[in-house]
Amino acid sequence: MPLVTYDQVRPYARAIADSTARRKMPPWFADPSVGHFSNDPSLTPQEIATLVSWANSGAPAGDPRVAPPPPHFAKGWIIPRPELVVQMPAPVTIPASGDVKYTYEIVHTGFTEGQWVSQSEIRPTSPANVHHAVVYVRPPGSDWLKHAPIGVPFTASDMTDEQDLRDTHMTTADILLVYAPGSSPDNWPAGMAKFVPAGSDLVFQMHYTTHGRRAIDQTSIGLIFAKQPPAQRVLTLQLTNDLFIIPPGVPDFRVEVHGSLPQDAMLLSFFPHMHLRGKRFEYNIVRPDGSIDPLLRVNYDFYWQLSYRFAEPLHLKAGTMLQAVAWYDNSKNNPHNPDPDASVRWGDQTYDEMMVGFFDVAVPASVDKPHFFIREICSPAGPRN
Repeated sequence: MPLVTYDQVRPYARAIADSTARRKMPPWFADPSVGHFSNDPSLTPQEIATLVSWANSGAPAGDPRVAPPPPHFAKGWIIPRPELVVQMPAPVTIPASGDVKYTYEIVHTGFTEGQWVSQSEIRPTSPANVHHAVVYVRPPGSDWLKHAPIGVPFTASDMTDEQDLRDTHMTTADILLVYAPGSSPDNWPAGMAKFVPAGSDLVFQMHYTTHGRRAIDQTSIGLIFAKQPPAQRVLTLQLTNDLFIIPPGVPDFRVEVHGSLPQDAMLLSFFPHMHLRGKRFEYNIVRPDGSIDPLLRVNYDFYWQLSYRFAEPLHLKAGTMLQAVAWYDNSKNNPHNPDPDASVRWGDQTYDEMMVGFFDVAVPASVDKPHFFIREICSPAGPRN
């Protein structure tokens, strides 16, 4: 429901007071004792008390003479009006029932020069059917999905080349943006942006779910470009464990993954991803002595998959060990559990599970993703690449 004007808000006064008093709204799932995040919308106790008092008083209107001017939004977008909207050329028909394989569409950007993207937002036309979407950057000369069609939807089943088939399940391509229920657009601070090289394609990876009726989706991504080349390039990386098996009925199953940074970087934000059995997720730094420095603790909610952006970026040296830990509730006490009697493995569908700890880092603008993963090797003659 819209909550912009007094007339729109007034009927929901009691619900607003109740949901904010119980801290169900605004949605935010990070442990307040770990880290400080710039996009934390949590209300203060004083703000909550004001809303409760207002509702208890009959939700009176304020003085219209001192009301702020009404906000103006770009129609259909959370970010300001995009400078460029790239839409999947062909609509995708989603059946009424059954599983839908990951669907891809490749779109030429037509960029004659590289573009620095400071803000971006993914907008499905059928959000109820989109489990998640990822828009990748495929630079010119890339062999990823080399023989796949352009401008039409396809799945792994359409691939006749063995490498193209493998490419539908794994890639090292740059991620421009990830979308999931509740997620936010990207809005990078001044001096930071993501880069799309000249001549690149955008590859839409769409995971659709069915809901009892046929639907059509034609997802877009809106882009706003940096006004000048930034000093730092943003890369979206991930910590992933796909080798777990969650036993039936287990209420608190732990899955871990860790990896070290190959080069210095500024840690900017986190985006954890699990499915319906996801319970908690955390990111840590593991020190050489085995001690843990916590970075984020989240009580996970599949329907509000939020990003968590540091109030102050954290400088990390090459070799820093990052750890992601996820907990799953596969018991009958989990109201969203598709089947508490099933052993659960990694899989694409919502009744399967995933364990992905996305995180964003800033590196020098000249460093792309392949070069970021070149580690220095120390020798008696000194460091070399």
